[in-house]
Amino acid sequence: MPTYKKTDEAIARLTPEQFHVTQHSGTERPGSGEYLGNKRAGIYVDIVSGEPLFASSDKYESGCGWPSFTKPIEPANVSELRDTSHGMIRTEVRSAHGDSHLGHVFEDGPRDRGGLRYCINSAALRFVPREDMETEGYGDYLDQVEEIGHRG
Repeated sequence: MPTYKKTDEAIARLTPEQFHVTQHSGTERPGSGEYLGNKRAGIYVDIVSGEPLFASSDKYESGCGWPSFTKPIEPANVSELRDTSHGMIRTEVRSAHGDSHLGHVFEDGPRDRGGLRYCINSAALRFVPREDMETEGYGDYLDQVEEIGHRG
């Protein structure tokens, strides 16, 4: 099993926006994220630690301005914490091993898929296309990612 962790080298490779989002609980501008319109098959991993977070098969268009997912691909890799910043009560989502701020989870997702909406900053993610998952060490998750061209 791979080891996922935050390293100084990984932090040094982050862009200023990736650093702000993941290390200072920032938020990218709505509609600006690299993966908002991504419809390719694959998985999304923590930009810092590489731990698997979400599958393209669980991504959907919520209209919120950020990539949205119905559930994590590996629940143990996602921590949920109470967030009372900005005068709101929300549930923050962080990566368990990299401790990266990812976004927030809300209870207004598709009811037929569990009712959750993981609203995630693209800047916290790295996308691994299905065809690269095996070579990059994510082959164990291939059964959770639809075949290319299978999405409706």
